Amino acid sequence: MVTSSSGIPAGLSYADIVDLAEGAPLVANVRIRNIITLKPERAGAVPPGHRRLYMEAEVTGLIRGDGGISPTITYLYDAPLDARGKLPKFKKAAFILFARQGGRPGEVQLVAPDAQIPATPAEVERVKHILAALVAPDAPPRILGLGDAFHVAGTIAGEGETQIFLRTESGDPVSLSILRRPGQAPRWAVALGEIVDEAARPPEPGSLLWYRLACSLPPALPPQAVRTLSVQDAEAARADYRLVTAALGPCRRTRKTG
Repeated sequence: MVTSSSGIPAGLSYADIVDLAEGAPLVANVRIRNIITLKPERAGAVPPGHRRLYMEAEVTGLIRGDGGISPTITYLYDAPLDARGKLPKFKKAAFILFARQGGRPGEVQLVAPDAQIPATPAEVERVKHILAALVAPDAPPRILGLGDAFHVAGTIAGEGETQIFLRTESGDPVSLSILRRPGQAPRWAVALGEIVDEAARPPEPGSLLWYRLACSLPPALPPQAVRTLSVQDAEAARADYRLVTAALGPCRRTRKTG
């Protein structure tokens, strides 16, 4: 994985940023003012190849946080060492923090060990866009898994339609539909509602709906989803589901926090 001069993995994917943003009640732009390297006896359990730092930062912008934030904050960060065993240069560097309020005024806690990313203009805009999508009234719900699948074969060879229902955290209906007609490329769409109409489309790559599907759907239809179908219809539904997962592509998570 490529690492930036700040010691933080560069080029986080869309899925990486959504993962961080979803678990962060507090997202802020900060500039590092002071750094103290904690002595081993005070640092506690630190991953190999890291040093635990006490960071003091000036908040230059609050992106998310209903309760507000102090103008100056402190937090702990486990900084990765470079190949020479040296710490990155953090003084005066600008970062985006994904955090929660700490136990004391002005103290925050990162939601993950790597929840501090360089605050480039492009990254700030991407984070704002993702946060806006997460809180939008029409935001797609979190996907928990697959429900039942149904398949109806057409009257001529090569014709058929599959509908696959998804289980969601909110209980809101989400379904996949795949339509095959002879002489035409298969068409699929995702519907956020009870009715699948002509307006239903595949999700835009790099959108929140794409993330919900690409990062949550299992690689194959489980037997439970096709338990009511005939052998032939079940195989057709599996093939249609493979079409969907291939079109979505991989989730492309790149973070290594273990």
